Amino acid sequence: MKLITILSVVASANAFMSPMFVKSASSALMSEVETPSVEDTSSSSTPPAPVLPASSTALPFMDRPFALTGEMAGDVGFDPLGFAKDQDTLFKMREAEIKHARLAMLAAAGWPISELLDSGLAKVFNSPALVDSADRAPSLLNGGLGKVSPLYWGIVVGLSAAIDLYGISRQGTAGYIPGDLGFDPLGMYPKAPEERKEMQLKEIKNGRLAMIAIVGFAIQEAVKGVGVVDETPFFFKPITATLGPYFDHLTNSGYLN
Repeated sequence: MKLITILSVVASANAFMSPMFVKSASSALMSEVETPSVEDTSSSSTPPAPVLPASSTALPFMDRPFALTGEMAGDVGFDPLGFAKDQDTLFKMREAEIKHARLAMLAAAGWPISELLDSGLAKVFNSPALVDSADRAPSLLNGGLGKVSPLYWGIVVGLSAAIDLYGISRQGTAGYIPGDLGFDPLGMYPKAPEERKEMQLKEIKNGRLAMIAIVGFAIQEAVKGVGVVDETPFFFKPITATLGPYFDHLTNSGYLN
């Protein structure tokens, strides 16, 4: 009975207290209760930055050049002379590399094709052949550039300048990478970033190989005095034309009957 009386008095007194006092008292009581801390996991979802190797991938005995971070396709840390001082210089050098690579791929295909077809086309169009008597294409080392029509040189220079100016105009676009002309008429450029990087790697690898090949063509023809299509016919002519004389020799000599 006494307990009921005490509770009634407390309840009646509580009714005359201000709401602010009740709220403060309630907050004080709640603050004494330890609440478990919630860790902030928002930062953990961000992947850590990749750790760059200290040494060059291409030349493990040398330090990795500062500007070569592996972001560009074909970047294996090869810059022994230190041409790429910073990212801006690296960007310009990759622009120059991809342009020369594409031009070299065209030249590596056009050089032997011209040596194979020029004489026949000259007869069809009743014009002088550009290749010499040894089937060598005109070049700085072989000579014969004077036989090429000035109209051809004008078209080449004009077209090259137009493409170069167009490429410069695209450098301010979002997501631009060196050599990105937006030229993909067959829709072969992938959508996924990994597949795009792989295609870029294939292009720069083939372009670097073509630059070596075209220099090899010019030196080989200047030194040997014979066109590459005749020096290494198994690369450029049908197998019947390259192995046919060999089998004819075996047949005539009695090895094959």
